[in-house]
Amino acid sequence: MSGDAVETSLRYFAHEEVRDSQVEMVEDGLTSLLAEGFLMASAPTGIGKTAAALASAIAAQRASASQLRILFLTGRQSQHRIVVDTVRRINQKMGEGEPLLRLVDLIGRESMCENVDRMSGRCDCEEQLDGSMREELRADVRSQMWREPMHVDDLTRTCRRLNLCAWATAREAAKSTDILVCDYNHVFVEGVREASLPAMGIELEESILIIDEAHNLPDRIRNGMERRIISKTFRDARFEVQEHLEKEIEKAARNGEEVDLDEMEWAERSLKKLQSDMSRWFSAREKELSRASDDDMRVETTDLLKEMDAILSESLDEAPSGKYANLKRLVAQLYSVQVDPDEDDEDEKETSCERLGAFIATCGTYEESPALVLVFDKLTDDDPRVRSFLLDPGVVSGALFEASRGALLMSGTLFPPEMYRDLLRLPEERGVTAKEYDSPFLSERRPVLIAQNTTSRYTERGENNTNNIRDHIIEVIRNTPGHVALFAQSYAMLETVLDDYRWIPWGVRVEKERPRMSKRQVGDMVENLYRKRRTGDRVLLCGVLSGKLAEGVDYPENILDAVICIGLPVPPPSARQKALTEYCEDRFGSHAARRYSSHQPAVNSVLQAIGRPIRKGEDRALVVILEKRVRERPYKFCLPSSLQVMKSQDSKRTARVAQRFFERFPDPAIE
Repeated sequence: MSGDAVETSLRYFAHEEVRDSQVEMVEDGLTSLLAEGFLMASAPTGIGKTAAALASAIAAQRASASQLRILFLTGRQSQHRIVVDTVRRINQKMGEGEPLLRLVDLIGRESMCENVDRMSGRCDCEEQLDGSMREELRADVRSQMWREPMHVDDLTRTCRRLNLCAWATAREAAKSTDILVCDYNHVFVEGVREASLPAMGIELEESILIIDEAHNLPDRIRNGMERRIISKTFRDARFEVQEHLEKEIEKAARNGEEVDLDEMEWAERSLKKLQSDMSRWFSAREKELSRASDDDMRVETTDLLKEMDAILSESLDEAPSGKYANLKRLVAQLYSVQVDPDEDDEDEKETSCERLGAFIATCGTYEESPALVLVFDKLTDDDPRVRSFLLDPGVVSGALFEASRGALLMSGTLFPPEMYRDLLRLPEERGVTAKEYDSPFLSERRPVLIAQNTTSRYTERGENNTNNIRDHIIEVIRNTPGHVALFAQSYAMLETVLDDYRWIPWGVRVEKERPRMSKRQVGDMVENLYRKRRTGDRVLLCGVLSGKLAEGVDYPENILDAVICIGLPVPPPSARQKALTEYCEDRFGSHAARRYSSHQPAVNSVLQAIGRPIRKGEDRALVVILEKRVRERPYKFCLPSSLQVMKSQDSKRTARVAQRFFERFPDPAIE
């Protein structure tokens, strides 16, 4: 690329000072996007990935003859504000007469509207406005948005003062925006994509994608395709169909209308038959699992579909036409059922009809594909269940990337970039650049110490190993001036290490993550760190690797002085994990199979956790990894070459390193 082209793209760089690594990333990004290709950027936290990616995308957008949109996709709401603030700075640098960037920040309707009816999906935000007043007010709010990009919280407050629907206002404004900031689901989940992008006038074919924290994308796609049913799902779906029929009959009687309910009545009879016969199927599978003495087992998708279709066919006088015609007929009716939400389960967003319909439809779509596996299991005291797992996220993402005008995928742990290129099936014929970018400050401001006398390997656990882990933690706390984060391999290991807390140095308060904590609860835990720093108190913040505290949260202002990671979250043996490894072996070869399916994801969870305290160049933090296997085969090959690590034979060595580090960097503001 010419120097003029780089200079042009740097016009859209938000900050006055530009580091070499940022210039390199901007140049690579623009080169890729001008060729409608893809950049896989593995870049450490703190080098300014967001600013570099936006500079490249905006330069490509404005160089295009088409009306391109930039879709900035992120799974973290904290990142939304960073993008909005970055675009504000870019607008402030715009030259005379150059059009300002228009941005829309969008999150889920439930978060933007005070009251949303779960059955109809509608809100009551604008009940007090007539149509002409609503349009006039929306136009006024859009004018404010175009003068200065608004964070979704600011937009929501503004709209509520005016009795406007913030969600509808944002979606309408998106029709003329340059940049849309939203969740991954708007592109990578079919139902959300089809309901949102066309309504906002956005075509994927005319869009540049920026994927933030792209290491999460494969699992987000997999999770978006996960479906589950239990034996009672058929019963609950039948009750919902009955409720729907009663309401339709009452509505018709009130209005004096005739309504054709033959198909829905057939669905109710079909679910009654499935409720009875599938209960026996679940019982048979449960006995089979018990005989095998395993925790779970695979179920063939075709076998399950044929079983359900045969049950439906038994009650019909004539054979239906077409493969699984009865199941397709049932799914159509299930999706049309409307019932009141379950007041006892505020977290459940799906009705039983929706859950069952989605499960059958997903199985039908991927029946012939090895990319989907069904697993039967039974948790203690819970009903046995069947779950669908998508092994290959690329079967979803590959076509979507192909449709786009190019993409920038970035993360501090997008390592190795080639693995994510393979997993997401990026169109290599259009050009895929996979690159690691160095950080000029991490080596000295984030030393990484690996303890050689600790492990989470099951065969080596015991009292001596636990005591060694505690000794390292004690020395880090004693020699660290502020808060320390502790992330364990699992909740079970966290409980084993913490035990009764009596071994933790006096004066340090323990704050512990719990499973299924809400965003608000997590936010309160983080906010407490700042309150405690103001009072001079210290906190040991405890969570699990791959959990909300270890991945889904930012810790600005260098609020964490040290991070300790215990163990490697290697997936335990299971039918799903075996299927994933076998699939990776067939697709990528035996050499890459275990790395892609197990080893690299485990190491990347640790890499994500140790990146939490470093958010900008002047931050500093000590990192201690209590797992000797990180420096052993095969895991040592999963570490980035840019990560410089030191060995610690025992807790005394850890104490000396911590003491020297904080003597050199007592405060992040001191260079």
